Amino acid sequence: MSDEPLILVVDDDPDFLNGIIRTLESKFADASIMGASGGEKADEIIRNGEVGVLLTDLRMPGISGMELLETALKYNPDICVIMITGYATVENAVESLKKGAWDFITKPVERDELFHAVEKALEHYRLAFENKRLKNIVKSFESDQDSGFLSQSMKMLMEQVRAVASAEYTVLITGESGSGKEYIARQVHRFSKRKDQVCNSINCAAIPEQLLESELFGHVKGAFTGADRSRRGFFPASDKGTLILDEIGDISPALQVKLLKFLQDREVKPVGSSDSKKVDVRIIALTNRNLQQKIETGEFREDLYYRLNVLSLEVPPLRQRKEDIPILVRTFLDLTCRELGIDRIETDTGAMSYLSSLPWNGNVRELQNFIRRLAVFSGGSRIDMSLVNIVEGKKPEQSVKQEGKFRKYKDAKKDVVDSFSRDYLYAVLEDTKGNISQASRISGLERMSVQKIIKRLGIDISKFKIE
Repeated sequence: MSDEPLILVVDDDPDFLNGIIRTLESKFADASIMGASGGEKADEIIRNGEVGVLLTDLRMPGISGMELLETALKYNPDICVIMITGYATVENAVESLKKGAWDFITKPVERDELFHAVEKALEHYRLAFENKRLKNIVKSFESDQDSGFLSQSMKMLMEQVRAVASAEYTVLITGESGSGKEYIARQVHRFSKRKDQVCNSINCAAIPEQLLESELFGHVKGAFTGADRSRRGFFPASDKGTLILDEIGDISPALQVKLLKFLQDREVKPVGSSDSKKVDVRIIALTNRNLQQKIETGEFREDLYYRLNVLSLEVPPLRQRKEDIPILVRTFLDLTCRELGIDRIETDTGAMSYLSSLPWNGNVRELQNFIRRLAVFSGGSRIDMSLVNIVEGKKPEQSVKQEGKFRKYKDAKKDVVDSFSRDYLYAVLEDTKGNISQASRISGLERMSVQKIIKRLGIDISKFKIE
């Protein structure tokens, strides 16, 4: 299935066939259009090529249009077949539509009717192609073969992950909060020799300092008040496997000393015990902190830093890899639909383009939470800009006040105007498939003005275009 589908016209009347081809070429100048003078020739093209839209006469000698319809759908279920006939009857229309035809038009063919049918068929085919492409990429996130990322920075990172995974050394993964550090850590485990063993994770910043040592190393019964039974701890529980230490930059100086000793000796001594035990654990440490700065201020031990930073990976923020946003949107949307127990929800071009244009300062975590809200408020229907605006929308007073104080009039007005301009252009560009000339005619704006607004608002025009 190709994202640049071939339009194939089939009719046993050469004059009619050539007339339809010339008419389509006047409208779809960039499309690949081919003609076939009968069902046999068309059948050969369909079997060997990538036909996205098929326009065929119903009654032809040899292979009929109805037979061609069945053959086309057999070889490409996503193909859009438009039946053309001078013998229009309700029965013919019903039968062809039941067998999978996309549309049914009669001779003599009207230009506008032909253009409308082909335009809608092309749009449907391309959406089906994009949907299938995204599904395949989403599946690849769960496979061992490929990461599924489209951005060059993440492709390079995944190459580094595979290289790092093959070693047994400690790994330090850095990156902004919510950028996907734990996902990368789990990929290191998944590609490592320990992939069939346990992979545990603990957020060091989420556990009080006085309890974190016990969580990591374990404790014996009676070691402290409330220790009514022994606890194994994450290090012993991760023996032969991998332990992910999230927010490593926030652990206390006292615990830094004990972690350093563990990395040196690979021995665990539970709190309250005098006995040590050897464990085989690969450590992957994560942080959104600048550990070099914390070393300079005395908040983090330099020797511990070098013990952790044997191998290092840096996860780029989402704003630097916006090519991955459509894949992440599709992944999170599918996941949320499964969690909610609802049917698959689609996202239209305008909404996807808008989501891809946002900075997502909270990175992947912020995007996932926003997708969850979209799914909940969608009611199971298609996600478009109107729904995005509802989920994202601010209360009216929020546009004029910030932290309880009135904003400058020109600043508040600019935000309102920008919001309207963005919504308006998204709607127009989606309708015109990114054609700026058509958008200019519809909006009544000069072409240059439309281009300036697009540039100022950072709208990615390529998201609307059908290649």
